[in-house]
Amino acid sequence: QVQLVESGGGLVQAGGSLKLSCTASRRTSSTYAMGWFRQAPGKEREFLVAKNRSGGTTFPSDSVKDRFTISRDNDKDTIYFQINSLKPEDTAVYYCAAGPTLGTVKSGWSHEIVWGQGTQVTVSS
Repeated sequence: QVQLVESGGGLVQAGGSLKLSCTASRRTSSTYAMGWFRQAPGKEREFLVAKNRSGGTTFPSDSVKDRFTISRDNDKDTIYFQINSLKPEDTAVYYCAAGPTLGTVKSGWSHEIVWGQGTQVTVSS
């Protein structure tokens, strides 16, 4: 079973930036696509972005592209997610996810998805 290890969470002031990383324990078809979700207290899990080894990227909407940047190091099977201009409403637990396709990861519910343990991001005003 592939494992995903996230890092980079913490406490950040509003207006700042934060870069999260997620590394897969090994390279398999299950890590072809990797992405990020978040879940704030009392809210449903929200898909943020995903990227595959071929460079394909998917966002939930165009509006988030202004603040979100995703990159991937295929040699390390690591995905990086930077959030700029952080707002208090960005406070949430951020989860890395991996799957065989972008659509699988984006769905958020497929049994093929591998999840990381989550990392807390807190944005202070």
